[in-house]
Amino acid sequence: MSKPIKKKPKQPILNWFEIPVLDLQRAVAFFNHVYDVQLEIIGTTEYAMAMLPTDTGVGGALVMGQGCIPSETGVLIYLNAVDDMEVMLERIEQAGGRVIMRKTIISDDSGYFSLFIDSEGNKLALHSNI
Repeated sequence: MSKPIKKKPKQPILNWFEIPVLDLQRAVAFFNHVYDVQLEIIGTTEYAMAMLPTDTGVGGALVMGQGCIPSETGVLIYLNAVDDMEVMLERIEQAGGRVIMRKTIISDDSGYFSLFIDSEGNKLALHSNI
């Protein structure tokens, strides 16, 4: 059995994530609407991705290809709600997603979260400090 970690790692543990999709065009349209961005699709017809924008820190992408199966179970990824979680939730519904938990407080120190199903059937979360 391994010993518990007693100090924080020098590097972040998470540095990349992928959100599986069945229809990359539809997923890109969904996230373009929700985040008011223009994602670019790269790759082939067998495996393609659209990288989510980031200036620093953790990066991620929408990915389509063998083994990329959307799911409402498993790992839950918390995305940044940017400035206003209620606006993001409205955009999610406008883009064909489904909000399954409205803005909910975690704690005064930790902020708020909400849960939603994206256009592909993935359960994801939003997080905001306000």
